[in-house]
Formats: sequence, C-alpha cells, structure tokens
Amino acid sequence: MVTGIRAVAPLNEAQGAGRIAVIDIGSNSIRLVVYDAPTRSPMALFNEKVLCGLGRGVEKTGNLNPDGVAQGLTALERFASLAAGMQVARLDVIATAAVRDARDGAAFVAEVTRRTGLDVRVISGEEEARLSAMGVLSGTPEADGLVGDLGGGSLELVGLDRGVIGEQVTMPLGPLRLMETGVTRQNGLVRLIDQHLEALPWLGKAKGRPFYPVGGSWRAIAKLHMEQTRHPLHIIHHYTLPAEEAREFAALVGRQGRSSLEKMAGSRRRLDTLPFAALVFERLLRAAQPSKVVFSAYGLREGHLYSLLTPEGRREDPLLASAADWVRRFVRMGDPSLLMDWTAGLFAGEDDNATRLRHAACLLSDVGWADHPDYRAEHAFLRILRYPFPALDHDERAFLALAAHARYAGTIDAPLTAGARSLVSEAQGLKALVLGLALRLAHTLSGGATALLERTSLKVSGERLVLTLPDDGSVPSGEAVQRRIDALAKALNRKGDIVQPARFQAAE
Repeated sequence: MVTGIRAVAPLNEAQGAGRIAVIDIGSNSIRLVVYDAPTRSPMALFNEKVLCGLGRGVEKTGNLNPDGVAQGLTALERFASLAAGMQVARLDVIATAAVRDARDGAAFVAEVTRRTGLDVRVISGEEEARLSAMGVLSGTPEADGLVGDLGGGSLELVGLDRGVIGEQVTMPLGPLRLMETGVTRQNGLVRLIDQHLEALPWLGKAKGRPFYPVGGSWRAIAKLHMEQTRHPLHIIHHYTLPAEEAREFAALVGRQGRSSLEKMAGSRRRLDTLPFAALVFERLLRAAQPSKVVFSAYGLREGHLYSLLTPEGRREDPLLASAADWVRRFVRMGDPSLLMDWTAGLFAGEDDNATRLRHAACLLSDVGWADHPDYRAEHAFLRILRYPFPALDHDERAFLALAAHARYAGTIDAPLTAGARSLVSEAQGLKALVLGLALRLAHTLSGGATALLERTSLKVSGERLVLTLPDDGSVPSGEAVQRRIDALAKALNRKGDIVQPARFQAAE
C-alpha cells in the first residue's frame, strides 16, 4: 500500500525536457538506457546491455579482465554513438565496483574518455548503495525494510525506514569475486559470506520486514521461480514471495550444477554466476529473517534519475504520474480525472490505496479508443497488465487490467483474463467489474468528453442505482445508456434507474 504521497504535480521546468540516458559500467555488464525525460516515472525508450565481465580476475590479479576491457570499449563507443543519434540531451556514465577496485580502473576510464568523449563518474560503494536504495524508493515509495543490490563484484545493503534511507554498507560478495576467492567447497563460501553478514549489527532490524532484492542475478532467480511455479504474470517488479519460500528456492538453485541449471528456464548467460548469487541470497535471507521478498526492477540507474528530481517531484505518486503521462500521450479528449468524483459513490469506505488504484483506472480508462472495436478489450487488458508501471503489486496490476477489460467488454470472465483473475480475490474481481462497468457507462454518456459528466450523477440509493441526467437534455439517455446502467446495477445486485425530466422521456 502506498499512502501519504501527492498524486501528480506538473513537471518542474528545472527538471528539463528532452531525453536523458544513463550508462552503468558494472563488474559483469555495461548497459545503456535512454529515457524519454527526467520525470517522476520516466519511460525507457531504449535498453541494451553487453555482458563484458570487466570484473573477472580483479580479485586474483588486481586488474580488469583484458577481454572485458576490449569488449567494453567497443560497447561504450557504440553507446556513445547511439546516444548522439537519439539526440539525448543528457548522458550520465556511472562506473561501480570493478572499475573502482581495479588497479587499472583509472586507465580504463581515461581510455573511455579518449575514445568516446564520455565523462565517467566512478562512484564509491556507499554512493552505489545509496543510489540503489533510491532506485527502490522510486518504484516502491515508502519501502520499509532492507534493500540488497548484488552486482558482479559487490553486495550493497541499505536499511529503509518507511522511505527514509538508513544504514548502508558495501561488501565484496559479488558472484565474480566469490568465484575467484580460491574457496572451492561450498561450506567455505558459506563461512565467508556469513562472516561478512555477522559483522553488521544493524542487520537484525530487517527481521519481520520486507527485503527488496536488486540486480540482474537476483532477477534471474525470480524468473526461474516464475517458470517453476508457472506464475501467470512474468513481470519482475513487485514479484513477491514469502521469505522462507524464497530462501528454500535459493538454496535449491545454489546446489545445482551447470547441466542442471541448463534444464531450467532463465538467463543462460548467467549460468556460471547464478549458483554464487543464489548462495548469497540464501545466506542473507537466513541472517536477516525478513517477512517477505519483494523483487525490484528499479535499481542504481533509476535511483540516479530519482536523485535528480526536486523534492516536490520525488513526492509524486509514481503510478499516477505514469498514468497521467499516458493520458497526455494518448487520450482523445476531456479530463479522465473527472471520473474520480463521478464513480466515488459506488465505493464508499475504500481506503487510500483503493482510492489510488481507482484513480489510476480512471486515468487509463480510454487507452483502447484507437484500436479496432473488436480488439479494444483485449488490447487494453494486455497493455495495462504488461506495461512497466511502478509501485504496483501483481494483484493490483491484475485489478487495473481487469477493470480495463470490463470497461470495453462489459465482463471480466473471458479466457484471456483467467491468469489475472487468479491473482485477485473474489471481492477484488467484483470491484474491478463494477469499476469497469461504471467507466463504460461514463464514456457512453460523455463520448469521452468527460466534462459532460459534471452535469450528471451516479448514486446508490437503497436497492436502486440511480443515474440522474440534466434537465436541459445536454446529456441525453438512450438504449445504449440503459443497457450500461442495467449491467452495472446487476453487478451491484440492484435495480438501475435513470432519472430525467418527463418532457424528454415523452420525446423518446
């Protein structure tokens, strides 16, 4: 649940306009992500990574992997050229553990600048931890518990107290580094990992609170679990597991050899590092004893963008900001936020998070207008279900998608929606149907010109659902309106009535 956050503020001019890009030079991969603008919920326009393995060998030799350096320089030349071609207004390059720790890290940075002109910022372990935590907060406001960001060379841990960053530490427990410790037996690696974790007196604060894993290796574990359990929604962000289930699965992955992992779905490019990542995951969950694991698709890059926002910008609700941005791009006419007051009478007593979800559904209620009528329900449902909205649990995402399906189809029981329906309770499924049918009625009445709704009202009165229309005929009734209110009333187990002046009833 997300509460206490301002809904949507206008984009501050200081935030700038135009595309912004981040290049993250990590121990295992180098990635370029280009975003549409530095807003509260930026949209990724381009995302490409190269698994260079810069950090392979740093633990043993003290230097960056020569093959990784050659591959990395080629990738960075390409990324610089792409960013220029995409007319990126701002490009920030951040290097982490491998470049930070290697003896030849400074020489690598100098060569990058010579070849590409890029200004590379090598950040400290503490800064890396802070940005990772800010990334989690950008996608999960008021996160409370422990953030863990596992890169190829290091593990960053950060405590969060309802959105406030607390203690933080960086440890040399990245999979690439563990592979090169010379410790060949798993028991030895367990002791090594446990020694680092036992040295953190504040780790006990995570007990009974959520743990937010960040990083490609841990996301790969989440994908494996989704495949093994046939989870109906393959979206990493806010994929949530009971801590004990996550720990047992990590222990299972950590015991697998390469041939066994090859038989499991997932990223085959991480097969050599995955058991080490799983071992760190399992030991950390054992030591911290969190209540649940909430995977975050937002990390260092998103945290960097979040750090560039004004305090006012950070306080925006990211879901509503993302939905409002969609409105600015795609909505035909009118102000969909007017639907909030119009539908409020159907949902008396809802809590803050329920109101927030209804607000998002109202903002997104016209997303399918440009599609062929036969496919609007299907496309709206899938678009919302799969779009990378932040600050949404999987059941909340399913709720919004089901409401969108009902808005266009008048029902949520199509075979297409079965997976989403399995993620919500019966009560939430009914609420999604009612909300969708109410939005369907609203758009039928107004034709998308939502200001017309201010002349009407929709209220539950005892056993009746009453739609009141204006006395000047500016919002006329009709057969389609009658069908829509009858369907909505049926879902509410009530009788639908349309109240309008007698002269218009007679004219019909």
